[in-house]
Amino acid sequence: MTDAAGFLAETRSTYDTVALDYDEVIPPVTDDPLDVALLGDFAARVTAAGGGPVVEAGCGTGRITGHLAAAGLDASGVDLSPAMLAVARRAHPEIRFAEGSLLALDLPDAGLAGLVAWYSVIHLPPDRLPSAFVEFHRVLRPGGWLQLAFHVGDRRHHRTEGYGHRGISLDIYWLPVERVAALLAAAGFVLETEVVRDVSARVPQARLLAAKPLEDTP
Repeated sequence: MTDAAGFLAETRSTYDTVALDYDEVIPPVTDDPLDVALLGDFAARVTAAGGGPVVEAGCGTGRITGHLAAAGLDASGVDLSPAMLAVARRAHPEIRFAEGSLLALDLPDAGLAGLVAWYSVIHLPPDRLPSAFVEFHRVLRPGGWLQLAFHVGDRRHHRTEGYGHRGISLDIYWLPVERVAALLAAAGFVLETEVVRDVSARVPQARLLAAKPLEDTP
């Protein structure tokens, strides 16, 4: 098992360092028609199921959280990095943001209508993914939706520079789609849609939408 305190502290420290420059490097959500469509589908499914609170786990500067709120969802965000959250709160003062870890969300059981983890599970060592997915399952209500985005592959990529900074230390894990899908199933999710695409000169990307099944009726 990877030391949780170690990799969480490293991830937090890196994003605290790059927070003010992060949004200058990452393009707006609206620049990508496919992501707009997929997030719109997620929002429509949450709304069709009766709506309710939605959390972006690993929200960073709140780009996706803000997009979901603009789509009409009761969206809030959770992130490890206080500096990233400070940027998110300035950009979206109407949205709730809280500090926390994907591995131990400070949320009640079965309280969420939806959860988005948009390139946040990529910082979890693979041996921690089962725990994260069990935690996601715990906080979602029956019939709730989970949207994941991650890099596709099977390797650890260690970054020492990025987002306009040098001297950072950040692990990014490229994950096999089949393994992620199997771990979601083991945590109790049903995979609904799977979108994988190659991006020129970049690592392939995956978008997986899964549901926590409705409880069996007697």
